[in-house]
Formats: sequence, C-alpha cells, structure tokens
Amino acid sequence: MNNLESTILFEDEEIIVIDKPAGLLSIPDRFNKLLPNALDFLGSIYGEVYTVHRLDRDTGGVMVFARTAISHKSLNDQFENREVTKLYHAVISGKLMKDDLSIDIPLLTDPAGKGGVIPSARGKESLTEVRVLERYRIATLLECNLVTGRQHQLRAHVAAIGHPLLVDPHYGKADAFYLSMLKRRYNIPKDVAEKPIIKRITMQSKSIEFTHPTKNERVRFDTEYPIDFEVLLKSLRKYGS
Repeated sequence: MNNLESTILFEDEEIIVIDKPAGLLSIPDRFNKLLPNALDFLGSIYGEVYTVHRLDRDTGGVMVFARTAISHKSLNDQFENREVTKLYHAVISGKLMKDDLSIDIPLLTDPAGKGGVIPSARGKESLTEVRVLERYRIATLLECNLVTGRQHQLRAHVAAIGHPLLVDPHYGKADAFYLSMLKRRYNIPKDVAEKPIIKRITMQSKSIEFTHPTKNERVRFDTEYPIDFEVLLKSLRKYGS
C-alpha cells in the first residue's frame, strides 16, 4: 500500500485527511482482514489512528481520521451534532428539473437482508439537500449535502425520487456506463469488447468542513475528480448535452 501515500491531503498532530481511492475499503473487512484498507494503511505510518466516518468501498474522495482520543471525541461529537458539512458530487440518471431539492425520507435497514436500506416510515430520519450543477440529455450532475449520515443515504434517496445513480447495481439498473449508451451510431468491431467509461457507483466525496479539534477554527478540505469520473463528465458534456 506504499503508493497510497500520495492520497494524504493533510496531517498534523490531531487529524489526517486523505483522498480515498474508489475500490479501497475504509476499514478492515469483517471476513478478510488482509484486504487493503485506509485504516490499516494509515496505522502503518502513524501508529494508532481512529476512524471518524466511512465511505463505501466504491466511493472515492475526502475522509478524515483522528490521531488522538481527544480529537476522535471532538469529531464524533461534531458529526453527531450535525456540525460537519459533507458535500458529495453525484451523477444521477435522467434530468432532475428542480434546481434545489430537499429529500427528507426515513431509511430503514433492508429487512430482506440484502445489505442496503429502504425508504420506510419506521426508518431513521434522513435528510439530503441536493443542488443541480449540470444537466445532460440522460443524466444530471448534483452537489449533495448529507445533513444526516445514514448508510447508503445518497444512493437510496436519489433512487427513491426516481433518479438512481447513473451506475448503481444495487439501487439502480446499471453496473457500468459505456459510451455506446450515450453516443448515437456508436460502432465497434464485433470481435472487440467495449470498455466502460466508469464501472463503479457514480458519486464522489468532494469536500468536508469541520472545526479543528484543538485549533477551534473551521477547516475545509476538497478533492479533485478521479480520472474515471472526469472522463464520464467530459463524455456527457460532449455527447449528451
């Protein structure tokens, strides 16, 4: 995991901020502890490191970890009291016509045991505020503020309003996105398999803002789009505007 050192965005005596690559686990897997993950990687460099929040394996972007128990408690309290601003960028299916929208739908762990959540009046309060950044012929780029931080919240919320992520095999229909889905009269040789533009869920943890545990000042950290996400947006702008 040595090549992951380039993902470290910031460090001091209290916190570490990284740009987690999509495909990397946030914490050790329950069944296979040997799988690479961000927590073990940071622990190999800094010693004891505390988990503050998590990202899905296939979601890349900014994450913060604590280096001390005091900072861990401060950050946990801020998350619990909704004093942390987490912004995600997501590409959803179809055109969302409202420029701004609050999705206030309670979410419940799926009783069918499928590993996700479902909308339910018996679920936990869940609020996502979305703002349209760009619209395309078959998709929309959103900026999403996860006011609450439930499991799969963004994915479940956009699916609940009829606009699942452009790629999301669990809450949507597609497990990858291809240029042939977008470009008219797109032809490839019959004996050549088309490679997907992106083959993971189409969301990115774009920024996080919180109060530094010891300096008592607001700090914000942003990430750039990874290559596959950037290529997706360029393709949508070129062929799907």
